[in-house]
Amino acid sequence: MKKSTLFKNCLAVAIVNNADEVIRDADIFVENNQISAVGKNLTVQADEIINCENKIALPGFVNTHHHLFQMLTRNLPSAQDAKLFDWLVYHYEIWRNITPEAVHISATCALSELLLTGCTTAADHLYLFPENVSGELIDAEIHAAKEVGMRFHPTRGSMSRGKSAGGLPPDDVVQSEDQIIKDSIRVIDKFHNPEDFSMCRVSLAPCSPFSVTSELMRDTAKLAREKKVQIHTHLCETIDEENYCIEIYEKRPLEYMESLDWLGDDVWFAHGIYFNDDEIKKLGETKTGIAHCPSSNLRLGSGIAPVRKLLNAGARVGLAVDGSASNDSSNMLQEVQRCMFIHRIKSGVDSMPAKDALRIATRGGAEVLGRNDIGSIEPGKAADIVLFDLNSLAYAGAMSDPVAALLFCGYDHRAWLTMVNGRIVVRDKQLVGIDQFELKRKADKIAKGLI
Repeated sequence: MKKSTLFKNCLAVAIVNNADEVIRDADIFVENNQISAVGKNLTVQADEIINCENKIALPGFVNTHHHLFQMLTRNLPSAQDAKLFDWLVYHYEIWRNITPEAVHISATCALSELLLTGCTTAADHLYLFPENVSGELIDAEIHAAKEVGMRFHPTRGSMSRGKSAGGLPPDDVVQSEDQIIKDSIRVIDKFHNPEDFSMCRVSLAPCSPFSVTSELMRDTAKLAREKKVQIHTHLCETIDEENYCIEIYEKRPLEYMESLDWLGDDVWFAHGIYFNDDEIKKLGETKTGIAHCPSSNLRLGSGIAPVRKLLNAGARVGLAVDGSASNDSSNMLQEVQRCMFIHRIKSGVDSMPAKDALRIATRGGAEVLGRNDIGSIEPGKAADIVLFDLNSLAYAGAMSDPVAALLFCGYDHRAWLTMVNGRIVVRDKQLVGIDQFELKRKADKIAKGLI
């Protein structure tokens, strides 16, 4: 049975089209799971009419890189001030005991937090598969995404180089290449849906240059292209990684990736902080994607990615919260704000206008994930819409540009309403059908057991 919704009298609607159009006092008409019309004074019949006075409407944010399972190990005192490699080694000793129940709860919590802060599509990088539960973990998070109503891009991650082979992770959380390839095929065949408006698209994602072999990198790329799915990994996040690649492979990280056939419009890298100018040019020419993770990079002291240069070169750039234990939240609106501000230090005060930060968080993320059916509020696009309430003192005096006010002003990052694929999953700043306090209780109990 089809359902229609009319969002009436929005204070402003950010279309995020090529002209960065914003329509004041506008309506949005949704039929089933698609946007049918956007404009002033729409005259239509709708099953539900929602009064949106003092609300601004945006395309749902797209989170291009996460580690949902890390939600249970946020804010651990012993890792609060560690840099990446030390941080990883410490956490691996806890994560090696992860269970399907823990993954399901952590995914439910982190995805719900994303929905509450305006995110409607999320990619996750699950690379940790302990020996006794390996096949069940990614299935658990995919089921969690379906339950909460998130448009999901799970990446079947992998690690094949443990401590005994010179890697960072314990040997009992890495797998053989045969195991990884076999399960990658299973996950794609079982869950991947390439159609428009798909709620689940799978990618393949070896973890990093220091936790997988060159053979696995090559074989993963070959399999992904046979299956017509994307490939993803961490790259150029720290100087330690750069030094590792030069010492082990005698190549800089991007040069190493290129030697393994890991450039192109079906590839995206997380972080991308330490690219030089020649590498940035190459990323633009090949249309390779970057998931920019400002909060995590600040928290770990890793650095600031050259986003303005990447955009100017033509690379695809999206936004990401990164792992819940290196960000300590899954707050997507906060990520957009930090993206806008930190690049004013990196590249000049005029280098990152609010409209550009919003574009990276919406259309940019859609492009990184290879989608043209999400990322803007236009007829024919998926009904992934988020509304924020500006009727508070936090925005007093800022209504000359209400969309930019969301980033320059305010302190309540909760979406007033979040719709994914035509389904309302957040209403009046509350999750629909999920008891968030009971969810927290369960998460805290499991986290305590892990730690």
